[in-house]
Amino acid sequence: MANTTEQKIIVAKSELTLIKGGAGKPLLMLHDELGFPGWVKWNDELAAECEFVIPLQPGFDKTPRIDWIRSFRDLASFYSMAVRDMGLGPVDVIAFSAGGYIAAEMVASDPSIFNHMILVGPMGIKPEKGEIFDIFPVTIRTHLRATVADPGNPAFGTIYGGDMTPEQFEAFEEARAESARIGWEPYMHNPSLPYLLRGVENVPTLLIRGAQDKIVPQGCIDAYKKAINGSRSTLIADAGHRPEVESSAEFVKIVSEFLAS
Repeated sequence: MANTTEQKIIVAKSELTLIKGGAGKPLLMLHDELGFPGWVKWNDELAAECEFVIPLQPGFDKTPRIDWIRSFRDLASFYSMAVRDMGLGPVDVIAFSAGGYIAAEMVASDPSIFNHMILVGPMGIKPEKGEIFDIFPVTIRTHLRATVADPGNPAFGTIYGGDMTPEQFEAFEEARAESARIGWEPYMHNPSLPYLLRGVENVPTLLIRGAQDKIVPQGCIDAYKKAINGSRSTLIADAGHRPEVESSAEFVKIVSEFLAS
């Protein structure tokens, strides 16, 4: 397990908590709508070649909610300021689910901010076919189980198995409440985003989806491929919305090869 550190920085007069770990070229990681799940196997395997920089989203656990952030575009602007303040840009980014939505808004506003962009099961664009799973009417346990093809997967159980403590339950519900506050209407997408992404050039982009993803349909991947010129996609078999957990070795191989390209 790589050593990780936690630090707080000030961005636009607001506090942002960061997790850092690993060594090498910086890799910005944007977690999903459930928050940072902790440092797990795939992080450890990539930590020898990159330094993870992981912002904990405002309103999620250790970063206070910021009232002026009222949309995912606002949040993307806040993170873009953080990247500039830290002197990271242009930086590689890997982003998951709603984190993918944030990364897409960031690159649409400033294509020079990223070297490589990896979006894993990204929300943010409404698919022509299918629907993004409505995460808010279901219980957190149902939501969690829907993110994987096999809830009995040992790696999933390591992160989310066992009895949920009151503190864990409250953290999940706070995360979902904040996601609803900034992403309820329109539901977890921006109708303008596919048009804004047409201006993105020369940013190598990889879209990753688990073949059994119940949260984000293939239509979202197709819409991103259509919007981002030159982007490519890969499908990971026998995995759902969390391929980094369910198929860690294949996921790390795909990511490592893409970042080295």
